[in-house]
Amino acid sequence: MDSPDLSRLKIDRSATPSGGHPRGPRRRWSRIAIAAIVAIGVALAVAARLRGPVSVETVTVATAYPSQNYTLLNATGYVVAQRKAALSSKATGRLEWLGVLEGSPVKKDELVARLENRDVSAALRQADANIQVARANLEQGMAELRDAGQAYRRSQELLQQKYISAATHDAAQARYNKAQAAISGLRAAIAAAEANRQAAQVAFDQTMIRAPFDGVVLTKNANVGDNITPFSSATDSKGAVVTIADMDTLEVEADVSESNLSKISVGQAAEIQLDAFPDLRLAGVVSRMVPTVDRSKATLLVKVRFVERDPRVLPDMSAKIAFLSQPVPPQDRKPVTAVPAGAVVQRDGRKVVFVVKDDKARQAGVQVGRKIGELLEVSGIAAGDKVVLNPDDKLKDGGTVAPAKK
Repeated sequence: MDSPDLSRLKIDRSATPSGGHPRGPRRRWSRIAIAAIVAIGVALAVAARLRGPVSVETVTVATAYPSQNYTLLNATGYVVAQRKAALSSKATGRLEWLGVLEGSPVKKDELVARLENRDVSAALRQADANIQVARANLEQGMAELRDAGQAYRRSQELLQQKYISAATHDAAQARYNKAQAAISGLRAAIAAAEANRQAAQVAFDQTMIRAPFDGVVLTKNANVGDNITPFSSATDSKGAVVTIADMDTLEVEADVSESNLSKISVGQAAEIQLDAFPDLRLAGVVSRMVPTVDRSKATLLVKVRFVERDPRVLPDMSAKIAFLSQPVPPQDRKPVTAVPAGAVVQRDGRKVVFVVKDDKARQAGVQVGRKIGELLEVSGIAAGDKVVLNPDDKLKDGGTVAPAKK
């Protein structure tokens, strides 16, 4: 039996020596591939960062009034009525009738309310009757005077003819003189009765509450059935029934610091803005400056009269007053759109702003006008739009933006 040839099982180490050439190129290509992958990842990260949102500060396109260029001083105050009255009665009684509500217009001497007045009404009728009695007594006295006069004249004739005695004639004369004196007393009685009637009429009129001037009812302070007293000193009683104001005398009162009084004078033009209607600007004029300084606040009360009136203006509204260097020209009365000057930049030879919408900055061309305070008048964008403030050269049209963190 032949022995096996073990020489075939011998490993030939000379064909693939350790550290030889066949394995070296493979490792080098692996390193190159890893480096390329890292470079691509870094490039993608940088590109993603460059494509990310740009942090910007935005402002809202505002509405500005050119009158701001004439403003010397601003102040705040309240609308008040120069003529205002709380209507009450000198009489005391129960409110029987009320003919107005809040907001009701009233005319001068118009009956607003009435107190219960049956007692004074009866006294007035009694006074009228007393006048009639006094006048009837006067008529009776006049008849007596005429009769006494005729008797006196007849007695004179009879005395001359010696038909009567002197004593009889003296009695006729005394009767005539007495009748004349009675007439004076009766006429005085009529005057007294008429005076009593006038007093009763005054007492009756005091139960009638009337408007002292044309105005509008501001508040209703009492209801039918309430007890009304002149000074509201009794329990569960009311003083004023209603409060009215003359809307034609509305004005604005404002406290102005005494350090700014040199900027204000009587007759100076002003512009009034109501907090309730921010878009409403009304022309005014300084009507009075109260010649007393409030020592505790170091302010002086200035009253501004409305030159332009609006039915929406009501008493006690808060208002802002702009004291102007001159009246506002008609062309400057209308509002314009304006932005801070830093929002307008030069791109490709024209003025533009970047309007932000849906996190994108869109370039919009604008026309620049005059400067209004710290703002710049522009056209081509609408009030309420958001624009980028101080955009840099890196911001492109359509670029993604994000609000800057404060």
